[in-house]
Formats: sequence, C-alpha cells, structure tokens
Amino acid sequence: MQYFINVVLPIPLERLFTYSISKAEAELLSPGIRVTVPFGKSKIYSALVYEIHTRPPEVYEAKEIHEILDQQPVVNPLQLQHWKWIAEYYMCTLGEVFRTAVPSAFLLESETLVLKNQEVNVNENDLKDDEFLVYEALQYQSFIKANEISAIVDRKNVLPILNRLLKKNIIRLREEVYERYKPKLVRYVKLGDAYSSEEKLEDLLVSLARAPKQSQAVLALFQLQSGKKGPIKITDLEKGGNSSKAVIKSLIDKGVLEEYFVRTDRVVYEGGDGGSEVKSLNPNQKSALDDIFKSFAEQKVTLLHGVTSSGKTEIYIKLLEKYVDSGKQALYLLPEIALTTQLIARLRDYFGEKVSVYHSKYSLHERVEVWNNVLHSETKAQIIIGARSALFLPYSDLGLIIVDEEHENSFKQFDPAPRYHARDAAIVLGNLHGAHVLLGSATPSVESFYNVQTGKFGYTTINRRFGNVLMPDIELVDLKEQTRKRKMKGHFSERLLEEITETLDAKEQIIIFQNRRGYAPIVECTTCGHSPQCPNCDVSLTYHQYRKQLRCHYCGYHMALQETCQACGSPTLDTKGFGTEQIQEELQKLFPSTRTARMDLDTTRGKHGYEKIITAFEQQEIDILVGTQMLTKGLDFRNVNLVGIMNADSLLNFPDYRAHERAFQLMTQVAGRAGRTKKRGKVIIQSYNPYHQILKQVSTNDYGGMYSEQIYEREQYKYPPINRIIKITFKHKNFNVLNEAAEWFARSLRNVFGENVLGPEYPPIARIRNQYLKNVLLKINRQWTLSQTKEGIKRIEKSFNAISQYRGVRVIYNVDHI
Repeated sequence: MQYFINVVLPIPLERLFTYSISKAEAELLSPGIRVTVPFGKSKIYSALVYEIHTRPPEVYEAKEIHEILDQQPVVNPLQLQHWKWIAEYYMCTLGEVFRTAVPSAFLLESETLVLKNQEVNVNENDLKDDEFLVYEALQYQSFIKANEISAIVDRKNVLPILNRLLKKNIIRLREEVYERYKPKLVRYVKLGDAYSSEEKLEDLLVSLARAPKQSQAVLALFQLQSGKKGPIKITDLEKGGNSSKAVIKSLIDKGVLEEYFVRTDRVVYEGGDGGSEVKSLNPNQKSALDDIFKSFAEQKVTLLHGVTSSGKTEIYIKLLEKYVDSGKQALYLLPEIALTTQLIARLRDYFGEKVSVYHSKYSLHERVEVWNNVLHSETKAQIIIGARSALFLPYSDLGLIIVDEEHENSFKQFDPAPRYHARDAAIVLGNLHGAHVLLGSATPSVESFYNVQTGKFGYTTINRRFGNVLMPDIELVDLKEQTRKRKMKGHFSERLLEEITETLDAKEQIIIFQNRRGYAPIVECTTCGHSPQCPNCDVSLTYHQYRKQLRCHYCGYHMALQETCQACGSPTLDTKGFGTEQIQEELQKLFPSTRTARMDLDTTRGKHGYEKIITAFEQQEIDILVGTQMLTKGLDFRNVNLVGIMNADSLLNFPDYRAHERAFQLMTQVAGRAGRTKKRGKVIIQSYNPYHQILKQVSTNDYGGMYSEQIYEREQYKYPPINRIIKITFKHKNFNVLNEAAEWFARSLRNVFGENVLGPEYPPIARIRNQYLKNVLLKINRQWTLSQTKEGIKRIEKSFNAISQYRGVRVIYNVDHI
C-alpha cells in the first residue's frame, strides 16, 4: 500500500500539496511535524504535515519527501484548527498563516550554491567583466551563495549573469538546506580524570612549577570549586584566575583540564523566585473581580472597563495567580512592546521564572526556545506576555487570555497576510481551548462595547482611580487666540509653558505628546514652493534633523538635506509642520537646564531601546519625555504630573470613519499618564478648535456620550459594528492597468452586492514603492452570512485572474479593516 502526506507550504498558494512517503516514514510522521520537500524545479522548502492518507493525487505524480526534520510535532492540532479559522476568516492561505505563526528559524528554505565546473577549461578572455568577477571569486572558494554574488558584482539582479555562465558550462548550481536554529552551548571546565587522586595532583603542581600562569589557573579552579557548588564556566575561570584563553587551551591540550558543553536557554531569568505578596484589592477592584468570575461562569468573554490608573493590572495579577495555581497556562497580550518592559518586572516580582516573553524584538533563537518551552508545558513558560504574535504559540492547556488595551489598533496586522486582529483571534483561541477571555481598557473600542450592549460579552467597570486619586484636570487651549495675541513661543502656548515651569519647579515630570516623528513633515522652498518628494511614493520627504536627512516613512528612501532648492536653486528652504525632534529641540532652547528625551520609532530601534528610555524616566533621570503614540498605552509613571498634547487637530481631522473614536481614545489614554499617585494631574490640550465635541468629551471623560454619537453615525452610514466591512486593495505598477482592473472588479461586486460597494477610489497616498493603489470597500449587512459573501468574492476573483491583462494585479483582502 502506498502512503501519502498533505503538507502546508509557507507560500501564498490556496491548496495543500501531496507527497509520497514509505510505510516506515508513515509510522514516524504525524500532523504538526516538519519535513523538507522539493517544490518547483529545484527549490527545497520545509513544510508542515497536515494529514497522512493513502489517496494518490489525481492531477500530478507525487514526489518523495526530502527528509523528516522533527521527531515530535512542533505544532499541535488545536493550533492547526486556529490557523484554519484565521485563513478562512481573513481570506488568506494556510501557508501565509504558517509563515507568520512559527519562528522564522523553523522555515527552512534551500539556498542556491554556485560551484565551479572543474571539467571545463575556461578562456578568461571570452568572459565579460561581471562574469569574470564571479569566475575569479570561485578560484578562491569552493562555492558561493547566490545572494553573495550580488555583492561581488554590485548588482541586485544576478540571474542574467548566472544564466550566461550556465550556458557557457562554467558553473554548476546546487540547492542546500541549512538548519537556522543553533542551541546555545556554554563551555564548562573540570580537572582531568587522570588527576583525581591526591598524589597525581601533587605531581601535577610540581610539574607546573615552571609554568606559573598554568599553575595559577589550576589553583584558581580549586578556589572556584570550593566557593561555588556546581560546574565552572571557562569564562569564570578566565576572570577568577586572571588567565588568558591560550593558557586554558594549553592545559586542555595537555589533558590537565577537560572541557565539556552544556546546552542552556538564551533567555534566563536571574532574579528571585517571585513570591512577593500580591497587593490586596480595594472594594472597587474586588467588586469588579467578582463580576468577572460571574461572567466566566456563564462562559462569556468579559470586558473590564476601568478608568486610567484604576488598578486593572492588580486584577489581572489576581486572575493569573488563580489560573497558575491550578496548573493552567495563561496568555497576557499587549499592543506594544514598550508596555511589556514595565510589566515583565511587575509580574516577575509575583511569579518569578514562570513568566516568559515573546515578541519580534527577541532574536530568532530566543523565540525558538520560548516556543519549545510552551510546547513542552515547562513551568518557566506558564505565563506568556507578548505582542500579537504570542497568539500563535503551541499552548496545550490554556486557561486564561487577557487582552490589555483591547481598543488599540496595533492589535491589527496590516502587512503581510494574514491581516488578523489579535483581539478577535484571541477570543476564537479561547473558545478552542475552553479558556476564559478578559478584555481590558479605559476606552473600550466601539465594537466591544456594542457586544456588551447586545449581551454577547460580560461587563464590569471601575470608575474611580486607585487610592481615590482624582481624574486629571483637563484644560483646552485655543491656538487661534494665542497666535492672534502673539503669545506662542515656537509651538508652545503661554499656558502650557507656565504649567511646564511650575511642574519643573515642583521637581515633577512631564510628558509631551506629538503623534509625528522626525523634525518636520515638509521642507519647502519659499521662493518657488517646491518640496522634495519621494521618487517611489506619492508623499513628501520628512526632515530628520539628527541625521540631516530627508526620509520617506513608507519605503525607507532617504537623501541628504539639500542646501538649495532642487527646482529653482534658491537657498530659501523652510520647514512646515513639526514632529517630535523639533519639539525636543524647542524644549532644550526654552529650558536649557532640563533633561529631555524622545521616545519614537527612531529612538527605540534596538532590542533594549524601549527599556532604556522607560527605566531612565522611571528613575527620574529625565524631566521631560517627548513621544508619539507609544507613550499612550498603559505605561505607569509615578511622578508625572503634567501631560501636554501639542496639536489635537491632526488626530481629529483624519479621513477615516474611526478618527473621532481613535482621537478620544488616544487623548484619554495620554491624559491618563498624569497624576497617578497622590496629587491630581494636569493635562493641557492645544487645538485650533477647542469647542469640538470630542475635545469636550475628553475633558469631561464622557465615554458614554462619545459611544452614543459614534454608534448613531455608524448606523446611518453602515459602518462597523452595525455592518462588517472588507477592504479590497488593488496594486500594480501600471496606472492604467490598475484603473481598468479595479473598475472591472468593482462592477462585478456591484452586480452581486448592489449599493453596498464603495469605490474604486485612490487612498490618500496613491503610490507606495512604485506600486499604484486603489481601494474598494464592501459593507456587509449582518443578515448576510460572511462565508457566502466571501465565496462570492472568491468566484469574482477567479474570473478576474482568468483575464490575461489583469494577471499581474495584486488583490489584497483586509477583513474587518480598521
């Protein structure tokens, strides 16, 4: 009998592929094990076994697998179910989910090696310059990786050169698969077995009398062994004995010392074993916790709506304690990596080494180790804190999922596919595991609150701050009036400067919020009006002063700041608008003795970038912190008494149906950083339109008023949560082809869905990375079934792909677009 496996390949193709296996291999394999398989003419990929069966494929002959990579499954059946739901709901392929879900070290892909053909005599005069460079490199190396050739010839596309060399029979190509994960091995040292008796030891020390450094190293080893139980690292011996690597190496070569390796985790918690007393809850928190348990008893997802600084984290810790004590795993999702830095320290105080962290700032190897710890249900991975990617870990006994700051749009993945929303995917994951799900926020999303109103979610609220501290005093400043009276200094109103001075005099800290990084979004010539544009995108270049550069925030293109205008040659260049860099510079001029820092994407690029800034601010080494929306997400600074929002209008006047909801959330959250301990905080919001309804609602903390207005508008215009929406984006490098294709697709959609189709329309930035974009928005009535709607769209896409001139147009689906 012949055996076959269906595998998931990490490529965006709709179907599973079938490969043949032997009976012995069929006994070794099970779903969730990785195998390497040949695909296409010569490529080898790592694939995931989906099912084992005896049905041969009908259309093609099944190839044999290359090799089996795992002894045990690295992905469990519940994960595969979850991936399947994500692929179906978010209209992408299982392969795309596989690529996103697992650490990239699990995705092996063969590399093309270029080798010299030894059997051919080459006349070097017949070779072109670029061919000769490759040939010369192969004289000194047995093989070169194909991607290294681009560096040798200084060209991106090297395929034409390789094709010419293949035709001339000068090179051969070979595909190799390399394991990308290497376990961390620590070198330890011990005394050789030959010197275990005292006599032999004495003889050894006598023989080393002429080699004082080697003798010192051996004596240092004895000293370390007497003071420390357990094995001795070579690095400890180097430090303790003041010995060099060469001295220790010569002792190992003589057999006096023996070296051995021990495999260790890269992520090691070196603090205590936790066990700090969990703070006792106040009556408001206790009442909220009781409500949560009642909702959990009814198997409902629960929304915890607590004002900023009401002590939501303490409730989460109580819940985690309950589930961890019962031996369950718990997942704590956060929208921003910056938040994890503060929270890890707090949770480790209580739970010690049971806490593991998983997010994209961790290295490839560290993520593999966390994955394996969760897979084997190790105690050091009982509580997982992470950003949205932590959803995909191989949980086997998940009891609790906490989604903190659930309103945040950082939970939604935009590129690449799957374009999933971590909050919604977490609720489905909870259902699969039979786990309880808690959503927490001071400003819940309209969707979650709508689910509470319709009885789908449980609900509990805390409307007082911890310790009965008053909510911050929010003051609106009219920039129109201030500018007219000439009371502005740079971008700061007189009122904001007064408060900054007072706060600094009281030795308290300040947060200044400006949701734009860089120095200025536009550099403009005041003579002819020209401003430098990105050559690849329809957007002006942002000026970054610290690098004296103009940068595109979409494709990464950058150029040095020009001294004169590129259009008219005039030196009259001026900046328009302002970003975090400019605010920081103005503060340094206005308050020269003050310590300022900036927290945005430019200053937090490293693995510990967030940690350094947050720790410095917590320890009051920084007086004023200027930042973008990273600052708004649940950070807890004890000594901040003033928050300044530089320009509220940029948040309100955004072309998006969620602009007002998002502005309310962002301003309420950033205001919530002020006055979190004893004294009432102060918030200054600068705006050209201080009478705007949303600003009034922020200043009175009127979430109910904001929700009622937003839900009324969305009912009128058929937006979520009343209707569902799917945004379909078309991408192509040819402007005319894109227009025709988008029109054709929209017409076909209108034939099926009628007036619920909006577009096609260009987005605000209609070209990114030399690809033109056009969007179609489909509003789906709650009465329609989502699966039938998606099937209808897929049928249209099939016909669309059959038209030859539209074949190069990329169609991107974004379900529940936000």
